[in-house]
Parts: sequence; C-alpha cells; structure tokens
Amino acid sequence: MTIQSPIKGSARARRAHRTLVTGGAGFIGSHLCDALLQRGDQVICLDNLFSGSIHNVRPLVNHPNFTFVEGDVREPLAIDADIDRIYNLACPASPRHYQRDPIGTMRTCVVGTMNVLELARQKSSRVLQASTSEIYGDPEIHPQPESYFGNVNPIGPRACYDEGKRAAETLMFDYFRLHGLEVKVARIFNTYGPRMLENDGRVVSNFIVQALRGEPVTVYGNGTQTRSFCFVDDLIRGLELLMESPASVTGPCNLGNPHEVTIEEIAREVLTHTKSTSPLCFEPLPKDDPKRRKPVIETALRKLGWQPRVALKDGLQATIAYFALRTATPEFAMVPSQSQARRPQGRGRLSLASQQ
Repeated sequence: MTIQSPIKGSARARRAHRTLVTGGAGFIGSHLCDALLQRGDQVICLDNLFSGSIHNVRPLVNHPNFTFVEGDVREPLAIDADIDRIYNLACPASPRHYQRDPIGTMRTCVVGTMNVLELARQKSSRVLQASTSEIYGDPEIHPQPESYFGNVNPIGPRACYDEGKRAAETLMFDYFRLHGLEVKVARIFNTYGPRMLENDGRVVSNFIVQALRGEPVTVYGNGTQTRSFCFVDDLIRGLELLMESPASVTGPCNLGNPHEVTIEEIAREVLTHTKSTSPLCFEPLPKDDPKRRKPVIETALRKLGWQPRVALKDGLQATIAYFALRTATPEFAMVPSQSQARRPQGRGRLSLASQQ
C-alpha cells in the first residue's frame, strides 16, 4: 500500500507533527483524530472500515490537515513523506466484531503491528500501540497492575484478540530492544462514549440501545461481575499524554477509570438516565468472560499526571444523547462517497491525491 503525501509544507505544517492514526475511523480513533487536528497536527487516518465508520470522520474530510485512506494494516505500508507519530489503533475491539473473523483479527494484531513497526522504523517515528486490559484475561489478581502477566485462555473464543494484543506488545518491545524504536504501549480499559456502534455487543452501547428501544436489557451472567468504565475524552487525553511523554516512558501503562461497578449497577444506571421501563433479562455468561476488571493507574498518575475526570453519570448522559439521535435517524450511518474515500487500485496498493 502506497500513500502519497497529503502535505505541501506550510509554516504551520513544519511546526506540527505529521501523525498517522491506524483504525482512525473507529470509535476511539475518530475522537483521537479530532483531538490531534485541534492540536495542529497533520493527520492521516487509515481504516479498512471493518468496524469503523466513515460517518465518524465525515466532519473532518474537508479539513486541510486531514486525509482519509481506506486501507488495511495487514498490507505493507508505504508513505512518501516523513511521519512523526503513529497511533496504532487498527483492530476491532468488541467480541462481536473480532470473533466475526478471528484469523483476520490475529493477523491484524500480529502482521498489522509488524507493518506499522516497519513503517515506524523506516520513518524514525514514535509509535503508540493501543493494547487492552484483555491481555489480563480473567484476572486472578485484583485490581490489575501493569506488572501482572494475566490469565488468558490461549485456545478460547476470545484468544484471537487477547493473545493477538499480547503478541503485539511483544513485537513493540522487541523493536524497542533491537532497533531502538521509540515505543509506547497503552493498556486501555473499558471505554465508552459517543460513536460507539449500536451493534458492537459492548455493555454500555447494548444497554443504552435496548433501553431506548424499550427492549429487555440483556445482562450476561448474574450481574455481579464488574467493569471500570472510562469516558472517551479522558482516554484520548491519556493517549496524547503517553505519546508525548519522555522517550524513557515506554509503558505498558494502564489507561482506565478505577471506579468499579457491577454490570447490574451499570444496567440500572442506564435505565434511570433513559427513563426506560425495560426489564433486565439475565443470560448465561459467555466463555472466558472476565469476572472482575479494575485498573491500577499509579503509573499514569505518576508518569503522565493523568487520571479520569468525567464522572460516570455525566459520561452516560452524553452517550445516551448520542444514541438517542442515532436510533431516531437510521440514515445516520452512511457509506463513504468517492469524494471521501479512494478505493484500492490493486492488491496492496492505494494512492491518495494531495488535499492541498
């Protein structure tokens, strides 16, 4: 895949970072693209739209510093311009999506990460890997510090994602040791907010959509298992702080909200905020689903000065407002037009015209 430079050098462009965001049309990636543009970066967003949506970045397509490319990190990457920063967010993150193509998920985590790292090595770029709390599996230590090696079933239905992300971390640190590459690893805990997909199978989006539609709210297990939910704005701030931290700060670094709630509690919070009368419907817990999840964030607090700021109540209200609009307007999700996304011209190749 060859990406031609969208930059024609201005005084501002020379001062700003040129940043590649893989998976940039996804839930977290699109928020990151927003934040980077606001900071003055030139942003190249690469996404194969497997679980991302062109709608998430449609407001950005006319921005002079933004370029969208429909492409896949599993194909070799070539860019004819300098790249200062790479955020590797390319991978479906919800079980419903990553289990839809488990081999493809593993290839994204391993082959895709290798392609990103090779590009970073060629360009002498700093690269941040979006890892996950899922590398801890169904943890036997609670809460989870970065020093915990995890408890993952390597042959279970979640392993394509859990083990794939663990392998990606291994690759990051091997490139760091062997090639002196500047790497950062963020272990992201459950994140929620606007632009989640209503069909992604994650707890917050599931509960909100079901409550808004007046459907039974599906709780898997007995509802006593726990999660720690971080609003997307807090996470984006943490990712930026980690990326711009001193080179010696490699991570892994937990980024999540240590406020732990049970699944039943979050379901009832959603019912309260949506004013829904939907009943709770309890279903069997999926195989290998973690029973407890809570981050230790001392590393982020000490090395980045980061901790979450958005209360669960406020984050839920913002997310509910988003889904209320989305469920009321089915046309909300639209396919990309030819003016917004360029199709591949051949296997492994994709060209992008200058937007300047």
